[in-house]
Amino acid sequence: VSMPFTPAVVAVLGLLSPASAIRSPTRESGVSMNLLKSMLGVGEKKFDPPVVMGDESIMAPKAHGTSATPVQSNLKYGCDTQLADRICNFNRHYAERAGYWETTSFISEAKAASGPIDFFDANSGKLLFTAPKGRSMEDFIRESRSHGWPSFRDEETNWEYVRVLGDGECVSVDGTHLGHNLPDSSGNRYCINLVSVAGNKK
Repeated sequence: VSMPFTPAVVAVLGLLSPASAIRSPTRESGVSMNLLKSMLGVGEKKFDPPVVMGDESIMAPKAHGTSATPVQSNLKYGCDTQLADRICNFNRHYAERAGYWETTSFISEAKAASGPIDFFDANSGKLLFTAPKGRSMEDFIRESRSHGWPSFRDEETNWEYVRVLGDGECVSVDGTHLGHNLPDSSGNRYCINLVSVAGNKK
């Protein structure tokens, strides 16, 4: 389903610059999730397997926002830790700006990789995604560029630690906000903030 990116839609989807995300990470009065659901034509739903559904209890307040700890201090790809902490732990609605991941060292490191890349939770260091699987690195980067964020498919998702909530929000079992499931004609497509999965394995 195509959707024009009007100013209102852009505001809802959270296409923010890193600076604005840092300035107002907890602003939730702008546009409600109910409006987002209405604009996208979705509501609470259950996604079919292999998706593992989660519930709101995962994102209950903890010692550090929705997580027990801050993000790691040495995130991969030169990701901004302050931005990452805001997006991962004090945010449910907003995202790093579209294309932010291309300003990091990710693409050059991905092209130099000899195989699939593991993506770890920026907070806990748990393995969340491994990509590419069933496609080339060029295809993975091309699709991610076309959508603005790293975009993963079902087979690239580690369902031991990733959950999808009824509104499509993708989170880790430890309460890290990751992004959203925005299915397309090829199936589930997980548009994920790079800062959320730039952690180091623990």
